[in-house]
Amino acid sequence: MKIFAFNGSSRDNGNTEYMVGSLLEGIEASILDLRKYTIHPIIDKRHDPEGFSPVDDDYDTVISQVLDQDILIFATPLYWYGMSGHMKNFVDRWSQSLRDPRYDFRKIMSKKKALSLIVGGDRVYQKALPLVQQFALIYDFMGIENLGYVIGSGSKPQTVQADGRVLGDLRFWNEYLKQQTI
Repeated sequence: MKIFAFNGSSRDNGNTEYMVGSLLEGIEASILDLRKYTIHPIIDKRHDPEGFSPVDDDYDTVISQVLDQDILIFATPLYWYGMSGHMKNFVDRWSQSLRDPRYDFRKIMSKKKALSLIVGGDRVYQKALPLVQQFALIYDFMGIENLGYVIGSGSKPQTVQADGRVLGDLRFWNEYLKQQTI
């Protein structure tokens, strides 16, 4: 099983990065920091006759790495009760991939599993639930098996380490992923 994690944070060495690192400790996996790539917002061409046109940015570089993976980890801070802008632009561009004549994007994605990691401050265990649902709906639409989610509490860098609940959840999922890669 190939494991691929997306870090949607705009911060280096932040709580999202810590959660991804803890989750994947001792596991061979690829990690991609979305903030290091330029992914433009979607230009909606659903009703145009051609329905698809390439965009000059890094999206193709990123999505080409995704196509070959088995388990996807979507890690994002909770920004205004949703995913980060980096993550949102990336997921929004899936609409373009659904019309890309080079491959059957939905069929490829339907063979994958996904886990969501979310971190935030103020009552995150409640306020992140709409984002948990959004990820679940995205996975359902694409036919991706939803493994579940992990929510961590921390707003300032490196404060998520004080959240014993998330540390236990990350250990659980770390063991699960290790079993998947045997």
